[in-house]
Order: sequence, then C-alpha cells, then structure tokens
Amino acid sequence: MSKTIQHIDYSEETEVLARFAKALGHPTRLIILKYLSNQSCCYTGDLVEALPLAQSTISQHLKELKDAGLIEGEINPPKIKYCIHQVNWKKAMRLFSTLFEEDFKSIKCC
Repeated sequence: MSKTIQHIDYSEETEVLARFAKALGHPTRLIILKYLSNQSCCYTGDLVEALPLAQSTISQHLKELKDAGLIEGEINPPKIKYCIHQVNWKKAMRLFSTLFEEDFKSIKCC
C-alpha cells in the first residue's frame, strides 16, 4: 500500500532550485553557460558566431537563462551584453550540491 501525500509545502529554495534545473535542462543552455564562464561577458553576436544556431534561437535560450536568474544582461543599444549572474550562480551551486549530498538511504524502492 502506497502513502499519499496530502499537502506539499514547497520552500522558496525548492522553487528556486526547480527554476534553475528547468533552465539547465537544455544542452544549448549548458553550452552557453560554459561559454559565458570563460568570458567576462559577451554579446549575442559573439554567441551567434560561436554556435551553429540562428540568432533567434540563441536569443530564446538567453531569455530562458536570464528569466531563471542564471545570467544577467546589460542593454547597450543596439546590443545586449550578457554575463553569469555571480550571486545566483553561487546559489545554484549550493542548492544542487545540497540536493546531491542528501541522504537518500531512507527512500524505499518498490
């Protein structure tokens, strides 16, 4: 007989971790983050030159990463300069580290 969870109370950290995880859930976004981690900043055009993708596709992935808070963009018309959001990146590392370090021994499999 399985137990039913009647009420789930998501903590703010759980919701933030889920938002980060969703943003990291696409290989192109991981490549963009790796690229940005090796630069102090870059413009959309730099990524268009580095990746074999359309500018609109790259812009959409940048939007997802920015909405999740993993990168930040500074508008310098007509360009947008992107970089890793240092505070949120450290928070993501801490949250994922905590998740993967949790003791799952008490979880029983079917």
